[in-house]
Amino acid sequence: MRRFALALALTALSAAPALAQVYQGNWSCRDASTERVGILTLYGQAYGWAARAAGDPNSGSGTLTPYQDGVGLNDGNLRAKGNVQAVRVVNDPTHGVALQMETPEAIVMLCTPR
Repeated sequence: MRRFALALALTALSAAPALAQVYQGNWSCRDASTERVGILTLYGQAYGWAARAAGDPNSGSGTLTPYQDGVGLNDGNLRAKGNVQAVRVVNDPTHGVALQMETPEAIVMLCTPR
């Protein structure tokens, strides 16, 4: 029984980095009108948002907290000024995976791998 529990624990720990890496990288984001609005970059415990519009107040960087199904934004302009609280990993028929940015009220953007 102890061997089984140890094997189960090691399997779970070895899968954790793979889950975390699903969302890391550069993502091209579109709003509800399907217009490209910016690039989201996620690496480690940080994110960066570069809007296509010059001088956009949401552009900048911040820290994040990884979760099983995505990340939570802790701070930064996207959180403070854009009110984006979570970025969730979702299935996408074209790209396999996508990220959806969420405020407390709605899904505001869908991001696909670059």
